Amino acid sequence: MDKKLIEGFEHVRYERPQLSPEEMIERSEQFYQDMDQRRTVREFDTRPVPPEVLENIILTASTAPSGAHKQPWTFCLISDLSIKKKIRNAAEEEEKTSYSSRMPDNWKADLKPLGTTWEKPFLEEAPYLIVVFKQSYGMENGEKIQHYYVNESVGIACGFLIAAIHQAGLAAVTHTPSPMNFLSEILERPFNEKPYLLIPVGYPKAETYVPDIHRKSLEEVIKKF
Repeated sequence: MDKKLIEGFEHVRYERPQLSPEEMIERSEQFYQDMDQRRTVREFDTRPVPPEVLENIILTASTAPSGAHKQPWTFCLISDLSIKKKIRNAAEEEEKTSYSSRMPDNWKADLKPLGTTWEKPFLEEAPYLIVVFKQSYGMENGEKIQHYYVNESVGIACGFLIAAIHQAGLAAVTHTPSPMNFLSEILERPFNEKPYLLIPVGYPKAETYVPDIHRKSLEEVIKKF
């Protein structure tokens, strides 16, 4: 492997295959068309998914860029039924309170077309739950290690994670019960880790319906200068 020292640190040569403009257009179009089929799914088939698939998905998420390459994330992969039940019970308790007293009427009105309620059966039905934790700081030999741009880094990793789930032929729902501190307690995470996102993952049920919604057009999301 071709290596080079830059200011005393070893670097390796970066190489990627060069594509023609036509190939780039075709590949980018294919990827867009596939990702445009991605939908949030709340109805999961209980059949198992090979654990290697989930491991590869998490490894893909871990390729995301991060501030100073600190990789400030932990992915908890949960298939244990008793733990999933604990998470569902705690999440529904928070969600029930949110729907009854925390959420303003306009928020609840915006959610109505999506058919969501405080009940979250998918937290038990999905074969896997992935709980993403952000590391506010690192720990090494009992010493705190500073992390940078933690929210941005973990957010990018979650984007990679969701894309990888879809590419593997699976479905997911991004769930953010608020507050989420119960996840730290149930999963016994250390003080430097805070829950960021809860994602049930699995096959969608054979007959699954999703809201008939539409994404913004190119003209609405891009401004060229």
